[in-house]
Amino acid sequence: MKAVVYRSARHLEVERRDPEPPGPGQLRIAVAYTGICGTDLHVYHGDMDARVGASAVIGHEMSGRVAEVGAGVTGHTVGQPVTVLPTRFCGRCVACRRGNPHICHAMDFLGVDSPGAMQSSWTVPAELVVPLPDGLPLDEAALVEPVAVAVHDVRRGRVTDADQVVVVGGGPVGVLIATVARQRGARVLLVEPDPFRRAVATGIGIDAVDPGETDVAALVDARTEGAGADVAFEVSGSAAGVGTAVDVLTTRGRLVMVAIHPQPRPVNLHRVFWRELELLGARLYQRDDMVEAVRLVASGAIPARQLISRVVPADAAASAFTALEGGGVMKVLLDWQEEDR
Repeated sequence: MKAVVYRSARHLEVERRDPEPPGPGQLRIAVAYTGICGTDLHVYHGDMDARVGASAVIGHEMSGRVAEVGAGVTGHTVGQPVTVLPTRFCGRCVACRRGNPHICHAMDFLGVDSPGAMQSSWTVPAELVVPLPDGLPLDEAALVEPVAVAVHDVRRGRVTDADQVVVVGGGPVGVLIATVARQRGARVLLVEPDPFRRAVATGIGIDAVDPGETDVAALVDARTEGAGADVAFEVSGSAAGVGTAVDVLTTRGRLVMVAIHPQPRPVNLHRVFWRELELLGARLYQRDDMVEAVRLVASGAIPARQLISRVVPADAAASAFTALEGGGVMKVLLDWQEEDR
């Protein structure tokens, strides 16, 4: 088998290894595609070395087929298409005890804290495996995990068909949040300065504007007769994005913080006070979010094919990371199947 191994900042190697046979309660998956996300880029830049050790296999967005079933596992068969919920929780911490294991204080996030999906053969606990419908193309299925992120975020924002929604940041997760919110009947505005990302969004029917050319708060006021947006999602990770997300909200509007902000940001707390705004964090997802994501992708409600900018052989993983840094792409997938062809 092959694996993409993180050695150090900006240093990846493709390595040959022996597949790990499944133990009791485990499945071995023949990985078909692995997606690269923002967390993977943080790892690639060396920003997560405290959690990701040398010779680590990263990645967590994936699709594949069951290749081998461990002892005691039921409900799965060889050849079954699957994806993986890449979160293992302790069951003992206060978050787990209160029914929130997806934000476990001792979380093992596969692809960060333990070996991930950038390998052609991946052995995982069977309880983390999520079945896929037979007719779903596996390249599209590799987007299920980021769609689950969007599903969870939209649920955190309590979005309804009566809401005006503003999404600040038009990367893959921002576009997916806008798409899921629109599926719920909300009126959605996406705010994104990059022309390529705006073009992708408008190409799938999302209304997108450039904050450098548009007074976003004034536009939202005009569209809502001065009321403001009901929900804003901050997905840009920028100080300006935080300001925009706060400024567009209506009285008792809801701000959902999705992006990872590595440093504290100034926030207009007077507006939070004055309009009684809610600030909601959105970190990971639950199994129900993953199941709903499978349904949305399989039904065509998520235009997955249009969001895949490039598919490259796994041997070209380093160039795929470089492409993501350079922009002009949305989702990039690694293809692990060349040895099967």
